[in-house]
Amino acid sequence: MEKRGPVLHIVVVGFHHKKGCQVEFSYPPLKPEEGHDSHSLPEEWKYLPFLALPDGAHNYQEDTVFFHLPPRCGDRTTVYGVSCYRQIEAKALKVRQADITRETVQKSVCVLSQLPLYGLLQAKLQLITHAYFEEKDFSQISILKELYDHMNSSLGSTLLEGSQVYLGLSPRDLVLHFRHKVLILFKLILLEKKVLFYISPVNRLVGALMTVLSLFPGMIEHGLTDSSHYRPRKSVSEDAGLQEDTPWLGDSVSVSAAHTSNTNLAMGREDRRMAGNRSLEGQKAKVPFSPSEKTCNGAQTSSNTVQRLKVPSRASPASSESDWETLDPGILEQPSSKEGERENTASEQAENLPSEGLSSESLPITVQPQANAGHAVLAPGLISGLEEDQYGMPLAIFTKGYLCLPYMALQQHHLLSDVTVRGFVAGATNILFRQQKYLSDAIVEIEDAHVQIHDPELRKILNPTTADLRFADYLVKHVTENRDDVFLDGTGWEGGDEWIRAQFSAYLHALLAAVMQPDNEKTLSDFGTAFVAAWKNTHNYRVWNSNKHPAIAEVNSSHPFQGQYSVSDVKLRLSHSVQNSERGKKIGNVMVSTSRNVVQTGKAVGQSVGGAFTSAKSAMSSWFSTFTQSTQSLGD
Repeated sequence: MEKRGPVLHIVVVGFHHKKGCQVEFSYPPLKPEEGHDSHSLPEEWKYLPFLALPDGAHNYQEDTVFFHLPPRCGDRTTVYGVSCYRQIEAKALKVRQADITRETVQKSVCVLSQLPLYGLLQAKLQLITHAYFEEKDFSQISILKELYDHMNSSLGSTLLEGSQVYLGLSPRDLVLHFRHKVLILFKLILLEKKVLFYISPVNRLVGALMTVLSLFPGMIEHGLTDSSHYRPRKSVSEDAGLQEDTPWLGDSVSVSAAHTSNTNLAMGREDRRMAGNRSLEGQKAKVPFSPSEKTCNGAQTSSNTVQRLKVPSRASPASSESDWETLDPGILEQPSSKEGERENTASEQAENLPSEGLSSESLPITVQPQANAGHAVLAPGLISGLEEDQYGMPLAIFTKGYLCLPYMALQQHHLLSDVTVRGFVAGATNILFRQQKYLSDAIVEIEDAHVQIHDPELRKILNPTTADLRFADYLVKHVTENRDDVFLDGTGWEGGDEWIRAQFSAYLHALLAAVMQPDNEKTLSDFGTAFVAAWKNTHNYRVWNSNKHPAIAEVNSSHPFQGQYSVSDVKLRLSHSVQNSERGKKIGNVMVSTSRNVVQTGKAVGQSVGGAFTSAKSAMSSWFSTFTQSTQSLGD
C-alpha cells in the first residue's frame, strides 16, 4: 500500500498471558503480504511491542510513550512512535475473547509516523484510545482505520515550522524543576556523552527528555532523522561475530583505526572554516545522502564513491574519540559529477544569501532575543544530511551512531554497550539501567532533579562558569517571577516556553560565533575553556565547522552574560556549590533539620509560656472581679 501521508501505521499491542507483549492489529499491515491481525514483525522493528507497552505498565491505569524505531528496508529516516497505554478490568468487556484469562486487559494504541509531532500525535491518540476502550469490544477496529485516514489527511510537514511541534514540551516546567542544572544537561548533550534519564511512569520520562532536546534550535524538527540507526540483536552467535562484520549505521562517514593518525580533522585551526566546494590540503569529507544508493540493509551500492562506517578496533573511550570521528580523505578521490554539482550549487546558495535576509532573520544575540516571525530557509547539510538553517542548526549530534531513544525497553539493554553505538541520550524506567552506572557517563534522576556524573574530570569540564551561572539564574528568576499568579503564569513572552528556547538558541549562537573568532581565549573562558576544548573534539562540532555559515558573522561573539565579577556572583557560586555537592547537600539538610527543630521548640515553649500567661491572666481577672464585688457589698 502506498504511503498517503506522514503516518505509516496504526498498531495495537496487547499483553498475552503466555506470549507476553505482541502486536494484535496493524493498519496497514506491518508486513504487506500478511493480514491486519498478524503477530509477525519486520526484523528492524522487533522491539516495537516492548516499546509500545512499557515495562511496569501494570502499575498505572494509563500512560504515554514516545519512542524511536530504526528505518526499515529502503528508508533512511527515523520512525517516530507515540503509544497510549490503558488497562481495563476484564469483567467490564462486552465481548471477552477466549485468550483473556487475567483480571485486567492491558493494551496500547500506537502511531508510527515520519514526522516528530510527539505532542500533537499524543493529543489525537489519547482521544481515540479512550473511545476504543469505551467500546469494550476490541474487535471494533473501524475507529482505528478512521484515525489513520484522519491523521494522514490533516498532518503535514508544514506543521514542523510552527509551534505545534513543541506541544506538550514545557521548558518552563523543566527550569522550575532542574533550575540551574538545565544548562549542565544542555552541555552534556553538546559533548555527545552517554546520558541516561530515569523516572517512572514513562510519560514523565519522555516529556523531560524531549523537552531538553527542544532547547537545541531545530533539533526536534530536523535533527533526529538519523537518531535510531541501530541493529537489533538476533542471537548470541551473531553478537560474537558483530565486530568482524561492517555494521549498518545508515549513510556514514568512513572511519578506520588505520587512518586515525593521518586523517584527524585538526579542529584547532581557525582556517578550517570552508564551504562545501573548498578543501584544505585535500582533507574534506563529501558524504552523499541518497536513498537510491542503499540496499535493504543500508549497504551502499556504489562502494567506490561512498565509504562505509567501520567498527573501531577496540571498544574504549579513546576509540570513540578518534576512530569514530575521522573523516576519510579517500572519499574525495573519485567523486561523481553529480555529487560535485550538488555541493557546488549548495555552496553557491550559501555564499549568495542576501544580506537583507541575514539582518532581518538573524538578530544579534542579546539578553532579550525576539521571536522569529519569518520562516527559516532550510537546506540539506553537505555532510550532516540534516535540514539546516543559515546558522547550521540543528547541530549533527544525533548522527553516526549517537542515538536518541526517549524510552528504552529492557530488551534493548545491549545497545548501551554496543561497539557500533558511540553515545546516546536515552530514557529508562527499569532500575537495572540505573544500577549499571558504568554503561553511561551521566544518570539524570528526574524525580529528584539530580544529575549524577560519574567521571570527576567530566564534572570539572561541566562546572558552570560565572557567566553560565548568571545565565541560568536569569532563566530561573524570570520563570519563577509570576508563577504564583494564576492569571499571569505562563501568559507573557518573558519566562514563557518560547522565550526560554530563544535564550538557549541565543546562547548556542554566541558560543559558535565566539569559537570562530581569532584570539578568543578570554571570550571562550566565559563558556568554559575546558568545555570548549572538549566540544571541539565532538562529531557535531567538526561537521558544523567543515562548512560556512554566513549568518554566524552577524551574531555577537561574546557570552550573553559576560561582565565583571561581583558580590552577587559570589552568592550564586556558593548557592550552586551547596545545591550540587554532596557535602553541600549534607550541610543544607543539617541546616534545614536544625531550623525545623528550632521552630518546633519555639512553638512548644511559646505554647507553654503562653498557656501559663493566659491562666495567670484569667486568675487575675477572676480575683479582680471577686474583689470588686466584695468591695461593693461592703460599701452597701
